[in-house]
Amino acid sequence: MLRFVVRRLILLVPILLGLSILVFLWIRALPGSPATTLLGERATAEQIAAINEQYGLNEPIWKQYVQYLGQIARGNLGTTVTDRRPVTDIVRDNGAATLELTFYAMIVALIVGVTFGLLAGRYRDTWIDGTGRLFGIVIYAMPVFFLGLMAQLFFGSYLGWLPTSDRASPIVQATMETHTGLYTVDSIINRDWPAFTDSVKHLVLPAVTLGLVTAGVFIRLIRVNVIRTMKDDYIEAARARGIDERSVVYQHAFRNALVPVITVVGLTVALLLSGAVLTETTFNWPGLGHTLVMYLQNRDYAAVQGLIVVFALIVVVASLVIDFVNAYIDPRIRY
Repeated sequence: MLRFVVRRLILLVPILLGLSILVFLWIRALPGSPATTLLGERATAEQIAAINEQYGLNEPIWKQYVQYLGQIARGNLGTTVTDRRPVTDIVRDNGAATLELTFYAMIVALIVGVTFGLLAGRYRDTWIDGTGRLFGIVIYAMPVFFLGLMAQLFFGSYLGWLPTSDRASPIVQATMETHTGLYTVDSIINRDWPAFTDSVKHLVLPAVTLGLVTAGVFIRLIRVNVIRTMKDDYIEAARARGIDERSVVYQHAFRNALVPVITVVGLTVALLLSGAVLTETTFNWPGLGHTLVMYLQNRDYAAVQGLIVVFALIVVVASLVIDFVNAYIDPRIRY
């Protein structure tokens, strides 16, 4: 196990290095520049040159990358060009909002995905199976921003049940004593139940929207694994011993069908983060995704580079943790 962990940690170095190169080159391939964004279209060539020199944008690409790599090695993700904020401060101030959204979205995805996937696999080739498969395909193919807009229109504007933007009402944000940056957790710590209710109401639409889109992955995966598991020899042996069908399905087949889901949960982190960018923009949720879009529109190289590196690091670490969990559960992976 120790050798496996060491090998995976060593592999992180080329993976992160490759990601940093791709991000660095991709950002500079985009049209526009921070100088033109800061100074406007009427900026003179001398003003643009001064800005480029100030931020080192007139240096050769390889030299800019070496300097950028040195900053990352020191834990410095850079400073934004447009408002001179350290990217680490942006991650600290806005990261909790993204964490809270993706956490509850994952809960929604697992509840919906496991329920529909289990029922579809259990009642294969029935109307329940057909409905589950159709729902999984449609919900996975639906753009998250479209689903979010429809949810805002129906539950927010038409029915008026739920708020359609922001993390909480202005009065709650102004008076809440923050400890973790997670509004639902902080309101529980403060025993402020009106603030908790308000935070949950603001969280429902974005979390359910993002969670439903992600649930499509789990529905198909669990259905296939339940069908495959129901054909295994130990299931037939359990039936031959006279164990009732409900116990066979839920205590034997279902548990083993969930094992591959552990691997997919790690991969789903990337899907959640990419969906969070559009979800946060749609619901005006003040997280890292919404902030990334704002700096991307401003062609702020430093901010976009730093935030994408943070997203990539989260995905890589999540995949690494899942590898360790799988290796612990299944010894065959270690060899």
